[in-house]
Amino acid sequence: MKHLTLTQRLLAAFALLLLACCGASAWLYMAANARYQQEVVQQLSSGLAAHIAGSRPLMDAGGWKPASVRALFDQLMAVNPAVEVYLLGNDGHIEADAAPAGHVKLDRVDLEPVRRFLAGDALPILGSDPRNAGARKVFSAAPIRIDGRDLGYVYVVLQGETHDALASMVSASAVLRATLWSIALVALLGLVAGLVAFALITRPLRAFTQAVRNFDGEGAAAAALYRPEDEGRGDEIAVLRRTFAQMGRRITDQWRELTRQDQQRRDLVANISHDLRTPLTSLHGYLETLRLKDESLSPDERRRYLDIALGQSGKVGRLAQELFELARLESGLVQPELDTFSLPELVQDVMQKFELAAEARGQRLSTDFPRGLPSVRADLGMIERVLTNLLDNAIRHSPPGTRIQVRLGSAGRAVEVRVSDTGPGIPAELRAGLFTRASALRQPRSEGGGLGLVIVQRILQLHRSEVRLLDEQGQGAVFRFDLPAA
Repeated sequence: MKHLTLTQRLLAAFALLLLACCGASAWLYMAANARYQQEVVQQLSSGLAAHIAGSRPLMDAGGWKPASVRALFDQLMAVNPAVEVYLLGNDGHIEADAAPAGHVKLDRVDLEPVRRFLAGDALPILGSDPRNAGARKVFSAAPIRIDGRDLGYVYVVLQGETHDALASMVSASAVLRATLWSIALVALLGLVAGLVAFALITRPLRAFTQAVRNFDGEGAAAAALYRPEDEGRGDEIAVLRRTFAQMGRRITDQWRELTRQDQQRRDLVANISHDLRTPLTSLHGYLETLRLKDESLSPDERRRYLDIALGQSGKVGRLAQELFELARLESGLVQPELDTFSLPELVQDVMQKFELAAEARGQRLSTDFPRGLPSVRADLGMIERVLTNLLDNAIRHSPPGTRIQVRLGSAGRAVEVRVSDTGPGIPAELRAGLFTRASALRQPRSEGGGLGLVIVQRILQLHRSEVRLLDEQGQGAVFRFDLPAA
């Protein structure tokens, strides 16, 4: 049974239920027919005992008349062999009968059914069968009265041993066989109709099952299940098909995203290996040169080699720091601690940190803050990191003489932040994937890993925002993001 499909189990359960119903119907039909016959026989012969009791004197003041009793029994057996006549005393004791020796199993008849019969209760009423202690039979009964006194009862079993023997012999008669064959035919037709109905009903379920088996994560099987006509239907199969199609699309999207992220991870490992190998090789080479040529190098050469080694060491350190910070942000363990603060004040503080660096490169820093700008609600440390990364990128990747500006403005229930420079901007071929890990590491503008913009994007995503690269006439690289107003 455990190896059967759901459809096969339903069919088997339906077949068993149908057979059980047909068997119960046959049993109920036969039981009802037997009870119907009992009622008809008892109703038809209800006055037989009274007729016998009044047709001839069966007893006098001295007791039963054996000759009259024997003549009565012989006459009744000749007229109707199915009936069995008994003469009972007032206590139900059997006083006389016409049964062969040894056939009578009871010496007393229960008088309660007799009293109900005489009281006119609804028929059929079943009473004791003296020849079968465990059976109940329809009967006719009447009191025997002499001089106004009840001296006993005439008790007639209407379906006696002869009737039972004949009924068992004709139980396989043509009528009974026709009845049973009719029930069997109805059962067969019902089974065939049920099989056809189940096949039609479960056809969508089988198609759905096959689609589930064929689901490969690419979305083709799920898309094939979607049917526009299912939108307005409420049956379970249509709802299940529609739900699975939606789930399949989500799984497909997630699978593609996982595939993309896995490829990015591979690219990231490869790019990190390359970015680490280059400065480490350079660092190792200059340190080895210092060791081998220490005595022959002039102080200026030694200082130059050390400066180059320190620069490469700093690049490796920055890359390691950025990777560690990005890993923390993407782990889900770091969540912003929201606070209300003034964004212009934070921008001024960050600008002061870069004044010397910008002055050394011949660059000019400027701000543009409108009056009445609302406070923002965000993580102060994270937003400081965003501004630091954007300004650091603008200073390092803009030529001398350029202007770097931070401009704030209102945007509905948010504050808009723009960090722009007047440098050459970012080439079109490098803009795709600028905020992804693997693509950022491939940027030729990178110094120290190129993960600064990725960290900026991840921090803003934690604040339900994002950074975008804009195209503005007369500007170089322009980055824009929004923060919710307090």
